[in-house]
Amino acid sequence: MSVPDDVAELVSVLPARAHILITGATGFIGRRLTEAIVAAGHDVTVLVRDPARAATLRPPFRLVTSLDQIDSAAAIDTVVNLAGEPIANALWTRAKRRRILASRLRVTRQVVCLIARLERKPTVLVSGSAIGWYGLWQDEELTEFDGGKRSFSHRICDAWECAARRAQRLGTRVVRLRIGIVLGTEGGALARLLLPFRLGLGGSIGSGKQWMSWIERDDLIRLIAHAIATPRLTGPVNATAPHPVTNARFAAALAQALHRPALLRLPAWLLRLVAGDLARELLIGGQRVIPDKADASGFVFRHPELADAFAVMLGVSAGQTGDRPASRRSRPAAALAAAVAAVARVVRRSVRAEQARPV
Repeated sequence: MSVPDDVAELVSVLPARAHILITGATGFIGRRLTEAIVAAGHDVTVLVRDPARAATLRPPFRLVTSLDQIDSAAAIDTVVNLAGEPIANALWTRAKRRRILASRLRVTRQVVCLIARLERKPTVLVSGSAIGWYGLWQDEELTEFDGGKRSFSHRICDAWECAARRAQRLGTRVVRLRIGIVLGTEGGALARLLLPFRLGLGGSIGSGKQWMSWIERDDLIRLIAHAIATPRLTGPVNATAPHPVTNARFAAALAQALHRPALLRLPAWLLRLVAGDLARELLIGGQRVIPDKADASGFVFRHPELADAFAVMLGVSAGQTGDRPASRRSRPAAALAAAVAAVARVVRRSVRAEQARPV
């Protein structure tokens, strides 16, 4: 369920008739952003490596497969840079790590090169990053003024942000958007969790005490538009809802929204065994991130609370559902076996994909 139905309203703060270049436009975030900006009547250029994937986007827009196709005299007001290899769709083999890092640096450097040769520089570059920049923490609240801890996620995000910062030397304002877990039913983490939770196989991961800093997808689109339209907003900006939750509370809230139990606890040791650093950094570890700069700049989240976000996204209100409650006699051992089998299938597919893919 997408809200609001008038998707153009998500970017209503943008200046009239802007020309916006979007990279990563066919991704989970980029697709919704492109839809909103096009619906609002702005001129949109999208960078898509595979033109066939652009079929998922609603016209009108201009398609380029290389930034070299953009003329130096083009009047581009804003660049939103979201391109990059997905980080959670396969094991972090050496080849996968190289692709994750190289894809972000390559496109971001190309964006900066484009800005350098444009006769009229874009006013702002909103460049993607992630809360992985902060590394792994315990209960500490993290704002944009805190430092990062060493990890693979920090290395990716730090290099990505450094590449984007070079546009500042060219006179373009740079906002480095540190994005949390983006929630929506059409993709991302929530889409992967819905089936097991609906089957009554949901639950927390490891201790369940690790923090999850999340944001509803349409709130993220609104925050991107706010960053474009707010000249005083610059540097790192946390793109997370103001109320992060622990993994256990996340699992309980999702189960409650679906009127299902959340009995299964997926052991941390199993995830470490099958997924290594990916599990340690993305599933077992966490960050308690607070959007200080967004709040201070006047941005208002429509979905600051997780339960409300789930109710809106899943199209249900508290206490209402068409599903029957799962049987209380469900056996945790059987659920765990099913979950282990599912994880094993994902790992096997991931390994085969990595073996078949050229380095």
